[in-house]
Amino acid sequence: MFQSTAPHRQMRIPNQRWRIAEAQAERAIQLSQLTQLPLLLSQVLINRGMDTPEAVQTFLQPEAQSLPSPLVEFPDLPIALELLMRAISTHQAIAICGDYDADGMTSTALLLRALRSLGAHVDYAIPSRMQEGYGINQRMVEEFHQEGFGVILTVDNGIAAPAPIARARELGLTVIVTDHHDIPPELPPANAILNPKLIAEESPYRGVAGVGVAYILAVCLAQCLQKTHDLTTPLIELFTLGTIADLAPLTGVNRRWVRRGLKLLPKSKLAGVQALIQVAGLSQEKALKPEAIGFRLGPRINAIGRLADPQIVIELLTTDHDGRALELAMQCEQINQTRQRLCEQIEQDAIAWCEQTQFNPTQEQVLVIVQPGWHHGVIGIVASRLVERYGVPVFIGTYESQEQDHIRGSARGIPEFNVFEALQCCADLLGKFGGHRAAGGFSFKAEQLDDVRSRLQSVAAMQLRPEHLKPLVVIDAQATLGQLDLPLYDQIDRLHPCGIENPDPVFWTPNVPILEQRAIGKEGAHLKLTLACETNGKQMKAIAWRWGEYYPLPSRLDIAYRLRVNEWNGSKSVELELVGVRLPLAASPPLPSAQETHLTLNLNAPLPAKAEFYYGDRPYTCCISQVATERELRIRNAEGQILAVQPQHQRGLLGKSREEAQEVDISQPHYSNLIQAALKAIELAQAPLPAPTS
Repeated sequence: MFQSTAPHRQMRIPNQRWRIAEAQAERAIQLSQLTQLPLLLSQVLINRGMDTPEAVQTFLQPEAQSLPSPLVEFPDLPIALELLMRAISTHQAIAICGDYDADGMTSTALLLRALRSLGAHVDYAIPSRMQEGYGINQRMVEEFHQEGFGVILTVDNGIAAPAPIARARELGLTVIVTDHHDIPPELPPANAILNPKLIAEESPYRGVAGVGVAYILAVCLAQCLQKTHDLTTPLIELFTLGTIADLAPLTGVNRRWVRRGLKLLPKSKLAGVQALIQVAGLSQEKALKPEAIGFRLGPRINAIGRLADPQIVIELLTTDHDGRALELAMQCEQINQTRQRLCEQIEQDAIAWCEQTQFNPTQEQVLVIVQPGWHHGVIGIVASRLVERYGVPVFIGTYESQEQDHIRGSARGIPEFNVFEALQCCADLLGKFGGHRAAGGFSFKAEQLDDVRSRLQSVAAMQLRPEHLKPLVVIDAQATLGQLDLPLYDQIDRLHPCGIENPDPVFWTPNVPILEQRAIGKEGAHLKLTLACETNGKQMKAIAWRWGEYYPLPSRLDIAYRLRVNEWNGSKSVELELVGVRLPLAASPPLPSAQETHLTLNLNAPLPAKAEFYYGDRPYTCCISQVATERELRIRNAEGQILAVQPQHQRGLLGKSREEAQEVDISQPHYSNLIQAALKAIELAQAPLPAPTS
């Protein structure tokens, strides 16, 4: 096990990059007047693409939207319904092939409940995560056939399994595929395929997860059989659990149905849901928000699929016996605690390895780390945490056996890096791989590790620029602390449910004094702060999760945050959840020495000081301008982007306008060398011409 040897560094802050949405003051004011919404909230909605009162109304009241019939949107849905109704009427056995993640397990439970209540003879099977991996396989098909099943119904898988499904058809089985993953070049030869990726992009059903497809199928089947009574409520609760836990986009019908499901969950009549709520400490909640599922209920479900037998969750979500449900929920709780310990230990090991090997994110641009003894089921979670920490794509793996001859792992990316394309570039070195833009899985022979690492570094070097290699904080608008009150929070609450593609609004405030701060939680993992509101003299509390290593923070900071409400003894107050900090521009530290960065920034040339030059075979123009009391070097490229730099600042502004510019670290070699070339060009342009010779 690696032990950390790095000394404690005082006054560090997270190494982030901020992307602040362009302020559209006139449009925000107009929208605010038309909708009676706060100005800050109007700006947030504009950022989400809603800039008309009609669009805002549809978003804030999704139940009022008229939905097209799923029978029209999904071409194979009528076929699937006919096949299932025939199987039910002829007592043909139906086998559900599920998956071991939260989406797959909730989908399986949803269809088990629905089909049983509709009179079907139905059972299920889920492949082994460790021995077989994801999706339906030939062994399962052969066993379904031997056990007398006539119909196979996949959930959350099957779209990329042409061979097993072809074998099922050879054996005379009917196959219905319900899935939501990307469409491969070859579709499986199923009798019917339901996948939102096969329907129109503008369809409100486009973003449903596997559990969403299962829900649509189940409700439509119940409607056909005229047996919807007492069925739709438990089904939408399972839909809500699976959709949020799978990080599906909370737009379209997902937003509409999740909003409905969140209201139902606290008073659920499902024994398993109530038991989960109890062990998660949410019994006193009158309403649930997506974070309650994402951080409290979802992990307890997902932990089973990662470390134990998915049958635990399936039984939990289908049993009607309170005692058995509580027993199963306690198993989920215990296994989730094991999962937490494993994640913490693996993350600590990985950080120690990075410190001992002096991993340099800027130079290597991708983190490839493989160690023995790590659990396959949780390394994907750790990969996400390492992305947050280092701001680079992470490929993390462990050995599949004691012989250490084969590696299996997970990958997580950053917005500018396509994980699946990177894996495709390594296809000749890998055994199996799959995934999408943001995440993936892979396996390869251990002897290929150095070649895989080198190939991934080459791919990263082609896709990424220096400014990409920092965790990204996406910000909606600037606010003052005086604006942050309960009425604003209540208005922002109308945007919920928030999640993927509809994130919680993030605001920022410059130059905020920190009056108090202390490390809290296990081993001081988090920070609790008291901030000063200089406009009204009040104080505000803030929490910074997993920032204990940055204690103490500087006494003044620009802060980026989400709003949260704290309820205590019957009173409510608004608090902040910090997601980003940076040094105030005026307080930025001086640039490193010229010996360290080869950069000297002397802007004392007489004005106007302008020049043209080439750097890296690209043309640039540059000038020195006066901005208030400071001089500023501005470098423009052929695309109209401007890099603006002032003396004694470590960060510059890069963009086509000052309003939309992003801050960049000008000590990076790319920028420091460009600045040096610009200053040299200005120096040459200002130099007197040589005297003529006779």
